[in-house]
Amino acid sequence: MTAASTSPASAASADEPDMTPREVIKTISGLLIGMFVSILAGTVVSTSLPIIIHDIGGDQTAFTWVVTATLLTTAIFTPIWGKLADLFNRKMLIQTAMIIFVGATAIAGFAQDPGTMIAFRALQGVGAGGLAALGQILMADVISPRERGRYMGLFGAIMALGTVGGPLLGGVITDAFGWRWNFFVSIPFAIAAIWILHRTLHLPKHPRTKRHIDYLGMVLLSVSVSLILIWVTNAGKSYEWWSLETILMAGGGLVMAALFVVVELRSPEPLIPLTLFRNRTFTLAVIASIATGIAMFGTSVYLSQYMQMARGATPTEAGLLTLPMIFGLLLTSITAGQLITKYGKWKPYMIAGSLLMIAGSFMLTTLRYDTNFVLVSLYMFLLGAGVGMTMQNLVLVVQNTARPEEMGVASSGVAFFRSLGGTVGVSVMGAALASSASGLFAINKQALGEAIAGLGEKGAAVAEQLTSGALPQVSLLPDAVRFIVEDIYAQAISSSFMIAAPLAVVSFIAILFLPNHPLNNMTTSQRIAAGEAGLATDAAGEGVAMIASEIAADDAAAEIRAHQSEDTAR
Repeated sequence: MTAASTSPASAASADEPDMTPREVIKTISGLLIGMFVSILAGTVVSTSLPIIIHDIGGDQTAFTWVVTATLLTTAIFTPIWGKLADLFNRKMLIQTAMIIFVGATAIAGFAQDPGTMIAFRALQGVGAGGLAALGQILMADVISPRERGRYMGLFGAIMALGTVGGPLLGGVITDAFGWRWNFFVSIPFAIAAIWILHRTLHLPKHPRTKRHIDYLGMVLLSVSVSLILIWVTNAGKSYEWWSLETILMAGGGLVMAALFVVVELRSPEPLIPLTLFRNRTFTLAVIASIATGIAMFGTSVYLSQYMQMARGATPTEAGLLTLPMIFGLLLTSITAGQLITKYGKWKPYMIAGSLLMIAGSFMLTTLRYDTNFVLVSLYMFLLGAGVGMTMQNLVLVVQNTARPEEMGVASSGVAFFRSLGGTVGVSVMGAALASSASGLFAINKQALGEAIAGLGEKGAAVAEQLTSGALPQVSLLPDAVRFIVEDIYAQAISSSFMIAAPLAVVSFIAILFLPNHPLNNMTTSQRIAAGEAGLATDAAGEGVAMIASEIAADDAAAEIRAHQSEDTAR
């Protein structure tokens, strides 16, 4: 009776005892350093990108693709790593992802031209996709959704150190030693993270499953996304929006996407199980994640460019000037996490965050080169606060309802669509920025000509810099020319923000309709153990019922024989 009455949850708890906060911190210490490495490697380069592109002879399209290449491969490989996490050793996978990420980052520091830089930034994204997917999956292995907020302070501190310190460190390194050293600074931290992960990350053993890798799905997804993004980036510049190239690339991308859906429906182990979209929480979280990705990646990339191209800031100054957005993100992500753990309610904070994201996005469309910086800081703070309250919590609510055996693909699915949204957002916003800047330079051609003519002998060098096709280093231009160029880039960048603003409304609507499920108090490992205990209990119950039915059948047979004996005696 005692064994039979033990609940699955109790059995799970017995098999997978809750860890103390100290044990959890020890277990996730390598993850924290790994997160720091990935954030630092990205943010330390962000403020120096305009100078990097200028030095290697790139234009606005190259600037866009240096960012997009990483986001593109991150988006493509996030679900691949997530699927591998459901099939292979997760500890080995995250160490492999970190080696790829940091190795590619270091090699990118030797790039001499835009093509090489873009190629190694793309390879960097392969590792970044693994860190993005596996970090969330491993957290679900050791921390329940309800308890996740308790540790948000640690994650917030790491995010603060990486996101606040990265741009500042990158600016100082660029101004003092040159931008190439930005690519090498994360190597010692990566070595430490790999070692600590090896020593401290101890995961429960998951049941082995038969392994089928969806290679065809990987290829189709990669080709589809790549074709569409290349088309978006170059359309209107290298060829017309309606042209043979558009038909081949956009049409080819859509055909590849359709084939990907067919393959996923037939694959025994699909890269992105389409059955996940039957879950209303997953579907709405994906929609919200796409819009959040555009707001997060697109605006952060072009805000740094705004500071240098429209405000004449140096890389160090640009890092300082974007702090309000980072402070908003950190403050709300930590506070919301603590409140979610304390009260078990998540939806009010996400709705509030989506409203803040709408306000910040629309306000950024009003930026000009001389906008009061107090207002600019307010706009950035609102956007950062909105992203902080929504971004990680979208993964949380999906993990809360996902089946344990699909935790990898469900978590990476949300991260994939967020990265995809960011990738498309950066590409579209970059294309809009380049087109707008080109048009504004044409409109201001006469004013620029007069300003350059007034420089005398220096005018020839300035004219060559502006007409070379490469991004100008605005802070070094003479004042008469600099004010015109700053105004052009301010208008172009603010017009690109108009693409992100309406999508923030889409994110709000999706979050509004998310089912308000209470947060689970069990980790993924405990849920798996509970499922196994439930199966054992069901099997035991079936065994007891079978024995009881056999006893009842024997009793009935004995009673029939007794009646037959009585009838014979009469």
